[in-house]
Amino acid sequence: MIILSFLVAFLTTVSTTEAVCSIRVPADPLSARGLATPYIVTGCNQLDAKETSFVQGAIYDPATNTISIYNPLMITKGTIPAIKPVVPKLPKGAIVGLWFGSNADTIHLTGSGFNRGRCVNGLGRSDFGQFAACNGDAFFRAARKVKLPDLGTATNGLPCPTVRDFSIVDQDQSDNVATSYIIASTGRLAQNTAENRRKFGVDIVENMSDNGLLIKTLSALGCKPFTAPDLADPGSRITALPLNELMANKLQKAPVALVPIDDPMTLVNGKPNVRKTTLYRRQVNQPPASLRNDNSVSYCKNILKIAPDRLAKDKQLTIKASSPDPEVGNSLFTFLAARLDKTFGPEGLDCSKLLNLNSPVVLTKDAKGVATAARFVRATRKRPERVPRKRHPRPRVPRRRRRNRVALLTKDSNLCIDASI
Repeated sequence: MIILSFLVAFLTTVSTTEAVCSIRVPADPLSARGLATPYIVTGCNQLDAKETSFVQGAIYDPATNTISIYNPLMITKGTIPAIKPVVPKLPKGAIVGLWFGSNADTIHLTGSGFNRGRCVNGLGRSDFGQFAACNGDAFFRAARKVKLPDLGTATNGLPCPTVRDFSIVDQDQSDNVATSYIIASTGRLAQNTAENRRKFGVDIVENMSDNGLLIKTLSALGCKPFTAPDLADPGSRITALPLNELMANKLQKAPVALVPIDDPMTLVNGKPNVRKTTLYRRQVNQPPASLRNDNSVSYCKNILKIAPDRLAKDKQLTIKASSPDPEVGNSLFTFLAARLDKTFGPEGLDCSKLLNLNSPVVLTKDAKGVATAARFVRATRKRPERVPRKRHPRPRVPRRRRRNRVALLTKDSNLCIDASI
């Protein structure tokens, strides 16, 4: 059984009141021994798919100008792995980067390896949320000249999307990782390798958001992701966040989606912060942010311009693919449509409010709230909300004493004379 975790990422927003998964980083996280040392989680349960956290590593070999992937294991404090992680063999002079994702709301890296690994949680006490990284910026600087595969063309003749395509992104792009773990029958976790699947079965928990969704979408469109050798599983190749970002950085055509300053993960006290956004961007191979060019208004305009049209054109392919989360949509197509609709709403970037436009998505849902059909319409202007007039009570005026009026007319005039009776 595969435990899919899209719903958690789909509904999660960062809040100061949400539980925090504290992750203890090994003493030397960028070494072979450090990679093979399990990360220890407190405050969250790694066996609960809604709280599981993940880590993904990438190794750049300067001698061969190539990349390999290694996904370290993360376990709950007080437990042990189902089997010891594989100790990878790293090339001489290797440059290692680590990226973290979670199905919980917020993660916070701690431990002696935090500084040694050049780890980043956020800005000061303001954590990113579901994302963190160690040495990511150094990895991307070193790997900038790695040879990349062609972007490719989808079955319908359109260019294959990247993780920075406005038809793929949502309100918090470039978050989470393409890592998964095996849950053994003993209730312990293991690395997801062919050998471990033979030993422990295929009860798998995974961290799926933009990066995982990209892979599923590429498969439905007849596209191929960028993969690299898995050092934990000899002979196999896997995809990873850094591979997706490298592809997007070089091959995504304009307009290019970059983390906006209104991204929920880069806010400080609920307000946009350029420094925090830039810290995040550096860990995912993106340029520094600016208030002028990277606000959510332009981001939302590009989503509106690109996403509905592309999702509609891809429908014949994506509607045949299984949904990443059956509780959100009954197919990949309806899931993507529901995700776009959420991004337009107050739970996302609230593009509807920023652009003063209604959502371009019309969803049909069943009794359980699952999207079963979707269509795209021209986004119309939102009608201004009618503000009810405040009724002010009229001042009470004293009633006048009524008088009986008697008209006395003279014979030769219309003179009226009032008399009180």
